[in-house]
Amino acid sequence: MQNLKNHFLLAMPGLIDPNFSNSVVYICEHSEKGAMGLVINNQMDIPLKAIFDQLQLNYHEESGDSRVFSGGPVQRDRGFILHKSCEQKWESTVAISDEISLTASKDILTDIAAGNGPENALITLGYSSWGAGQLEEELVQNSWLTVPADSAIIFSTDCGERAYAAASSIGIDLDRLSLDSGHA
Repeated sequence: MQNLKNHFLLAMPGLIDPNFSNSVVYICEHSEKGAMGLVINNQMDIPLKAIFDQLQLNYHEESGDSRVFSGGPVQRDRGFILHKSCEQKWESTVAISDEISLTASKDILTDIAAGNGPENALITLGYSSWGAGQLEEELVQNSWLTVPADSAIIFSTDCGERAYAAASSIGIDLDRLSLDSGHA
């Protein structure tokens, strides 16, 4: 089994699951027990200030204007913050790679609201999850294209361009992918 932690999953054109069609998922954890990731290109029509208001956090107006992402269909009421790794650590910060960390505790939101959070952060509600062997089976079925992750795609690329940028990083033009798959 290839460990896909710190990789992107790009939905192939034939993937018609409404939760994942056209999605880019950043894989945060992958083991023989399953996988967990966050969709990084599904921006919701929820401003971050709505989350701050719900948590009763004081915030700078500019901190609350960014949009929240739908990280996946599991536990949509739970927040996850994917961010550039930095010296500051929060209660539940986990390093995924040298460049990318994941935090799921309220203290990071308090810092982001006050303008003291990580320089780059993507806030999601919910996450994506696969049971033991499920992701591997979906890969065999040609549902996903795997691509080594690049923090610039997550934090510096327009949301609507992330799938194209990820595919391009391995020399693939998404517009030229076929709906059909085959095995030689």
